[in-house]
Amino acid sequence: MSCIVAIVGRPNVGKSTLFNRLVQRREAIVDSVSGVTRDRHYGKTDWNGREFSVIDTGGYVVGSDDVFEQEIDKQVELAIDEADVIVFVVDVEAGITGLDNDVATLLRKVEKPIFLTVNKVDSAGREADAVEFYGLGLGEYYSISSINGSGTGDLLDAVVKALPEKEEEEESELPRFAVVGRPNAGKSSFINALIGEDRYIVTDIAGTTRDSSDTKYNRFGFEFNLIDTAGIRRKAKVKEDLEFYSVMRSVRAIEYADVCLLVIDATRGFEGQDSNIFWLAQRNRKGVVILVNKWDLVEKDTNSAKEFESAIQREIAPFTDVPVVFMSTLTKQRIYKAIETAVEVYENRSKRVPTSKLNELMLPLIENYPPPAVKGKYIKIKFCTQLPTPMPQFVFFANLPQYIKDPYKRFIENKLREYFDFNGVPIDVYFRKK
Repeated sequence: MSCIVAIVGRPNVGKSTLFNRLVQRREAIVDSVSGVTRDRHYGKTDWNGREFSVIDTGGYVVGSDDVFEQEIDKQVELAIDEADVIVFVVDVEAGITGLDNDVATLLRKVEKPIFLTVNKVDSAGREADAVEFYGLGLGEYYSISSINGSGTGDLLDAVVKALPEKEEEEESELPRFAVVGRPNAGKSSFINALIGEDRYIVTDIAGTTRDSSDTKYNRFGFEFNLIDTAGIRRKAKVKEDLEFYSVMRSVRAIEYADVCLLVIDATRGFEGQDSNIFWLAQRNRKGVVILVNKWDLVEKDTNSAKEFESAIQREIAPFTDVPVVFMSTLTKQRIYKAIETAVEVYENRSKRVPTSKLNELMLPLIENYPPPAVKGKYIKIKFCTQLPTPMPQFVFFANLPQYIKDPYKRFIENKLREYFDFNGVPIDVYFRKK
């Protein structure tokens, strides 16, 4: 499972620039997804062969100067709580400010690796100015310029060395379902409705993730591990509605899961935060089931469900092939359907299509609807196969793969979905030189 590196610091010190520099190395690979990623503050990267997640706390600070202070406190506390390594960014041009001192005071109490990073050091003169940051009492610092990248290599070398050793995940054959969503959408009620008073639980698996409780579950003829982000310890000081809170809490659970059950509140609709968590799951190539909870509280007519589902699909386009289950944890309506659907999505995610069958269906289709010719050159696709990866990835071999554009990739993806049912699962389509 991926470790988490959090970038903290007051506004305008260059956290986002550093974040962009860190994730862009891998962004093209991680995000070979049609459509754009909707969450700019979470990314994956790797350095020296270690992959990790990076979270930029800065993107979540909202409001005027007077609320900055309390928001930053909350975010730093949450980052301290959740991250494995903390990068604390300060600005050499401004020197030490009161807010820097506040953040440093919080960080001095922490027993995690902290990297004091002095940004905007792009000359010898500024290198001399950086010395004042010893005054923060956090020991050695790293001088960098996140704009031109100088110093970031040394910083990353040190960060990667400090990451905890990967725990060998117990290889469990059981599907792992994570229950995610914004606060108060009904995650806890969903878990409680599932587990019920009878608690058909075989074992509690201790600490598979530091913050999500993972329960082996056996009921309705299904057996799976349930990763519950709802019962995670609450920090009294973290306001429930802080967007950052939900995203940070969801990262680990999503990375560890096979399928994410995204619980949304029917009375509020599909909001920005639901969308953030959805794209987090999507960019991690996880199966997704959207559970519309509190459906019993919505005034309905014959088209209500259809209209609600269409509204969700508009928000998550172009990845619209996602099952939506309308349920109520209060009346236990369609709870069983939610689990049944998650199991189907899990099976879709691990589906293998025989190469002969794939070619038999796809090649005649491609012959009838070939990619458009470019500069008078015709593109021929002769063979396709599914890659041996944990999620569905297909490679098509062509004479001129570089000329195949996104609309054609989407056409092929839609046909694969139509023929083989990958409902709820992101799929990747690659074109390679034959």
